[in-house]
Amino acid sequence: MATITKETFKVQGEKVLNKVKELVKEGNVRKISIHEKDGRELMSFPLSLGVVGAVFAPVLAAVGALAALIGECSITVEREEKS
Repeated sequence: MATITKETFKVQGEKVLNKVKELVKEGNVRKISIHEKDGRELMSFPLSLGVVGAVFAPVLAAVGALAALIGECSITVEREEKS
C-alpha cells in the first residue's frame, strides 16, 4: 500500500521553474501546488507516471510565466511512497 507524504519548499520566483522540473524528474510526485507568501494557492497540477515532453510543456510554460510575476513562493509536493 502506498503512503502519501507532503513536502514544502520555499523558493524565489526565478527558481520556481527549475524546482518544478527537478521535482517532475524525480518520478514519485503525484501533485505540485504553488502558493504565494500569504498561503494563497496560485497553481496546482496533478502528475502521473506518463507525463513528459509535449504533454507537460504547456504546464511548464504557465509555471515560467507565473515565476516572472511573483517574488517568494512555496511549492508543496505530494509524493507517493511505496510501502
